[in-house]
Amino acid sequence: MSTTRRDHGGGIDAAIATYGGTRSDWLDLSTGINPVAYPLPDIAPSDWTALPDSSAMADLLSAARIFWSVPDEADILAAPGASALIARIPALRPAGKVQITTKTYNEHAAAFRAAGWHITDQDAPAKVIVHPNNPDGRLWSGAANGPSDKSLLVIDESFCDVTPAHSHIDKSLTPGVILLKSFGKFWGLAGARLGFAIGLPETLAPLKDMLGPWAVAGPTLRIGTAALNDQTWANETRSRLTQDAARLDQMIAATGAKPIGGT
Repeated sequence: MSTTRRDHGGGIDAAIATYGGTRSDWLDLSTGINPVAYPLPDIAPSDWTALPDSSAMADLLSAARIFWSVPDEADILAAPGASALIARIPALRPAGKVQITTKTYNEHAAAFRAAGWHITDQDAPAKVIVHPNNPDGRLWSGAANGPSDKSLLVIDESFCDVTPAHSHIDKSLTPGVILLKSFGKFWGLAGARLGFAIGLPETLAPLKDMLGPWAVAGPTLRIGTAALNDQTWANETRSRLTQDAARLDQMIAATGAKPIGGT
């Protein structure tokens, strides 16, 4: 078994050990997590002491359906982080070849490789795209052209909430297509551990069985529902992030460096 550690960014403790300082001295640009997080709502004591309530889950999924304009025929599955879904998706099909074009988020290839798949950058029956791509911000317009010819097509939209007009949500009605959404990135609450899979009910049913009951914690259900229902905050955040990104580009350019892609 491989014990190689996969680097996802966010290793501030290791950086401090090497270069010094405290956490407050560092500006972490490595994770893509919004540094101005959604304000936490009040958490009821029962959210901590009881098993997650089915009506609370229903409220969360209803808010998610509205926020992402999910088609009525598509199903939504909430999970303890998008990474929990990424780790399980390769088990939906017999191992074969999967097309994952680098450079991109490395957990997809790691999950498929661990399940016995062969990773290729050539056309294959299964495919993963990250849209917008992490780390270069590339938009994959080709994913929206006609029905999928893949037995499995994963469209990871963990960063698409900053550009919702580019979402491929309509592809969720295509058999074998799974759209992934991450709560931690845009809302800045990665510690809540919340992610979503969107697709046809028959596509998501095996994933739902793998996750089992009570996959999402009670406090996270309440936080996610409040955030997804707050469209005003989302709109204001998109505007602020656009301004912040432009300012960061100017700071980088002033040093003589050239920003590449849409990061």
